[in-house]
Amino acid sequence: MPTTEQARSRRSAARGPGAAHRLRTARRIGGSLWFLALIALSVVLVVVVMTPRPPGPAQPAPLVVASLPFWNSDKGTDMVVQHQHLVNEVSPWMYGLAPDGSLTTQYPREQTAQVADHIERLRRANIPIVPSLANITNGLWAYEPVATVLHDPVKRRAHVAEIVELVKRENYAGIDIDYENLRAGDRQVFTDFVTELGRELDAEGKTLSVAVFAKTTDRGYDERNVAQDYAAIGRAADEVRLMGYDFHWSTSPPGSIAPITWIREVVDYTRTQIPPERIVLGVPLYGYDWVDGHGTSVTWLQAFRLATEHRVRPNYDTASQSPWFRYTDADGREHEVWFENAASAKAKFEVARGSGIRGVYLWMYGYEDTDTWKELGNSFPARR
Repeated sequence: MPTTEQARSRRSAARGPGAAHRLRTARRIGGSLWFLALIALSVVLVVVVMTPRPPGPAQPAPLVVASLPFWNSDKGTDMVVQHQHLVNEVSPWMYGLAPDGSLTTQYPREQTAQVADHIERLRRANIPIVPSLANITNGLWAYEPVATVLHDPVKRRAHVAEIVELVKRENYAGIDIDYENLRAGDRQVFTDFVTELGRELDAEGKTLSVAVFAKTTDRGYDERNVAQDYAAIGRAADEVRLMGYDFHWSTSPPGSIAPITWIREVVDYTRTQIPPERIVLGVPLYGYDWVDGHGTSVTWLQAFRLATEHRVRPNYDTASQSPWFRYTDADGREHEVWFENAASAKAKFEVARGSGIRGVYLWMYGYEDTDTWKELGNSFPARR
């Protein structure tokens, strides 16, 4: 058997005198090709990394809505126009239902010209107007008129048509539905209503907003919550306005109107049911003064004056992020006041911003802490 070296010599001789040279040349060329291939691959990778990705679907701009109750439309309009650079939608709370379920206005007839003037001022400020329609009849929340409309398919279709006609006739940007105190048995028909209304408004290029009670489970705490199917409403509406207030209310024991821990829980749950870009958190700018088991609503300015008059310094509850104080009136009755100020509003603005939801709406009783607007601008900078 030939040695390894002998075998190598035989293979070399068989190739001829130029074989070894050709082999060395081939190896050099092959090495160069691999080197060039590596350079080309590096260039491709750099180009891929450096080339900007095509933009994804555009995210809607943050939304800040000012809700203006008709009884404070004068002062409220002044404040919204003054801060129009921070507000990109306004909802005058002005429409209700007649006993037969047809649309009517909530404000007294003698205020018609005044309300029209305020609407015109908002239009001149180029703020989209999405007025609120509530099941208020003769000044009170009423169940029967809205229930009759919801449970009769013919009346429901007529109701939808009447709302769409109102929006088109008045050239509103849309409508906000605030139907409250519904019952568990209304859940499906209310879903049918908002679905039909959303479809008709969408065909006209108009916005549908629906106000819902805040809750942390589908059932919530009573029938009013059961009646509102978050997921179904979120599919039908452009905006779902979470009423993030009245955790304590006029007939409850005194306490925070909107404790921040509850607000976080409500937003977290809602995000599991509704796309975040459709969720708008309601932020209260008012409070209650409780005495003898009953609370009377107060503005920030009224709370400030009460504290000043009775020479008490408001406390700030850090757990709930809410200001409060106690005082004794001239009849010796002890009052407890919980209200909202710029700091408590700021905490809620930051929850909305940090959770990635669409934005906030301000429920304005009027005469809010003026620093609230500064904090709003810090959390949701000017966008117009």
